[in-house]
Amino acid sequence: MKASLTPPTATPDPEKKPAKPAEASIIDTTKMSAGQRAALELAESSRDSRELSGFAASIFDGTPDFSVLFPFPEQTQDDRAEGDAFLQKLGTFLRERTDPDAIDRDGEIPDDVIQGLATLGAFGIKIPKDLGGLGLSQTNYSRAAMLLGGHCGNLTALLSAHQSIGIPQPLLAFGTDEQKKKYLPQCAAGGISAFALTETEVGSDPARMKTSAKLSEDGSHWILDGEKLWCTNGLKAKHLIVMARTPMPGKPNAITAFIVETAWPGVEIVTRCRFMGLRALYNGVIRFTNVKIPRENVVAGEGKGLKVALTTLNTGRLTLPAACVGLLRRCLDIAVSWSRDREQWGQAIGKHEAIAGKLADLAADAFATEAMVRYTSALVDVDKHADIRLEAAMAKLWGTEAGWHGADSTMQIKGGRGYETADSLRNRGDKPDPIERLLRDSRINTIFEGSTEIMHLFIAREALDPHLRRGAAALDTRKAAGERLSAAAKAGVFYAKWYPARWLPGSGHIPHALDRPLKHGLHDVAKLSRKLARTLFHSMAKNGPKLERRQLLLGRLVDIGTELFAMSAAIAYAHSLKDEASIKTARFICHRGKRRIATLFSDAAKSPDAEAYRLAKSLLES
Repeated sequence: MKASLTPPTATPDPEKKPAKPAEASIIDTTKMSAGQRAALELAESSRDSRELSGFAASIFDGTPDFSVLFPFPEQTQDDRAEGDAFLQKLGTFLRERTDPDAIDRDGEIPDDVIQGLATLGAFGIKIPKDLGGLGLSQTNYSRAAMLLGGHCGNLTALLSAHQSIGIPQPLLAFGTDEQKKKYLPQCAAGGISAFALTETEVGSDPARMKTSAKLSEDGSHWILDGEKLWCTNGLKAKHLIVMARTPMPGKPNAITAFIVETAWPGVEIVTRCRFMGLRALYNGVIRFTNVKIPRENVVAGEGKGLKVALTTLNTGRLTLPAACVGLLRRCLDIAVSWSRDREQWGQAIGKHEAIAGKLADLAADAFATEAMVRYTSALVDVDKHADIRLEAAMAKLWGTEAGWHGADSTMQIKGGRGYETADSLRNRGDKPDPIERLLRDSRINTIFEGSTEIMHLFIAREALDPHLRRGAAALDTRKAAGERLSAAAKAGVFYAKWYPARWLPGSGHIPHALDRPLKHGLHDVAKLSRKLARTLFHSMAKNGPKLERRQLLLGRLVDIGTELFAMSAAIAYAHSLKDEASIKTARFICHRGKRRIATLFSDAAKSPDAEAYRLAKSLLES
């Protein structure tokens, strides 16, 4: 299973004094427990330290810059043609050589299928051509994920876990020339790879990680010991990216990323894990006992492991919403066909408002998710070092939730035939639409590579970063009184201008040559973005350092920002396509988004979160 980076926590020694807070952290940790402190400081030290930029950041600042969305980035003709050629081969192979229902039924991907995908180059889509790969763009990689996502979840997981978080992506971003030349050609040729972070007792909690590596006395190699859980592709992998604790002076929780070959002595597959969906997932428990790792197999440097993982996931997360585009398209095709042909009470069920509403949501969710994925993928194609932290996380959050709800709605539309397995439908002569399989396989997407709850916290932390940079020092008890007073004064001067500006109307560079309802939609985005920025400010002023505990409130504010991103990307994408169906879909996305956002703002102000917390606490104590 692709590891999800949950907020790290630690189990400290109560006899030891708290370590001095990391200077890199801009958050006061002195009033936290030792476990919270270790967790936060490890996470903070591994964050991308660049100041946020880009469209998503401007949404939370209340100044959405639509100029970066228009014109919507389009593939060059050459890039699209190169992608089309591969996608045509991949599509033909999937239709003619694979049986997703059989893969689900047997819990195995046939060897000839894996070999066929390797021959196509599907294991090295983004690996440069001079290293044996196809050298395709991020956009074409996302298009491939869309194709796979509507066909077979198991094949999608096999290829994405290998390329998005396995060996290829970390080495493309951080690998030395020697590491790339040694391992990437093997990966491109079908040498499957995997990512090992999660552990049984601590989940994906880096600060409590038990797996450790020690440098040998002669300094020539590392010795790795420990056990990893839910390692997707682990049973088939030739190579692993393994995260292990490597304590350093002043950094007792330092994490290092290693390239580990599964053929080495001491690497053992303990057991295979089985799941509700993705029944052919080659996922298991892997144990390491005195595994000798050459020193040159450290990725990015000692103590840089968590940074490798976080950075890799920024791009790797895009695979999931891209796959959900394919899933939603497949669901929409099935639902529309059934709703057109199935009659109840004298007319096709699609003409009944209850069903029509579900069809509209499916179409809207597929379109908006694709718009977010294509926009964010284009940012990577323009600049491989682009800061897409927020855009990728928001696309993942929104797209995977939309994919799950879309599969659920499709099952509801098809009723008993949706709940029935494809094999059973086929056996009795009915159309074998695999809704039951798609629903099971899609459920994990809201958990993979950062659960919905973790995405809320991750996005909230990034959205609040500009405010923390300006105002956190004023509340930081680690600093001298004079320094805190000076920071408060500077923050006061800044917010004296910033806050009133969030009440003033602004265009945000809205294009003139835009469909009138869509132009109104962007004006709504700008207005609601300003309200979001004010609400974030009010929440910080009201809660202070305790805001981090208001996870339900933060989640709603993040959902508002994500809905605004979806609306904006959909408008820009529809404007670039210029067909009536896309424009109608974008209009609906805007109207629906406004209604959702109104509810979220209302809930942020009035929901009984404190009462819910007290009830949960009583349940835990009873």
